[in-house]
Amino acid sequence: MTRFDADTPTDRRKLFADAVTAHRNRGSAFLTIEAAPPETPAFDPDGDGGRQRAADPSGDDGRQRAADPSGDDEDAEEEPQPWLQFAEKTFNLDATDAELERVKSLVDEFPEFRIDELESPETAEGTNVRITARSDANRLADFADRVFREVYECEEEYRAWVVAV
Repeated sequence: MTRFDADTPTDRRKLFADAVTAHRNRGSAFLTIEAAPPETPAFDPDGDGGRQRAADPSGDDGRQRAADPSGDDEDAEEEPQPWLQFAEKTFNLDATDAELERVKSLVDEFPEFRIDELESPETAEGTNVRITARSDANRLADFADRVFREVYECEEEYRAWVVAV
């Protein structure tokens, strides 16, 4: 593989299919796909689209750093990003109760797939889902992209990363 991220539906499906093929060819233990966190627009106090004015030679341009308009502290815990693993013929993912219902609906649209195991440990919030998926790389890629879009409700142009193959 020569690229590891994509942010359009067509490019993501191609990336996922390439990752499945690489996983199978290498005989790797698994492949992991993650959705990148949504980019938040930077605070732009000048309204100049991020273009900087020439700074004072002292390095101080006279502007004070603006407070985070969201009120969130930098040390605040970040929401975990959605992920999906594939190993041999099995997808693995974690889901909240609402996401689990969407997973079940999505799997119903793929007759060659089936949910094999649901595990909800007492110490964890949510459910780990294992889905047997016997299909070609393109069909697996379509399913993976739909998991991020429909189950995890990522935006149309979300960026996905293949972080392990």
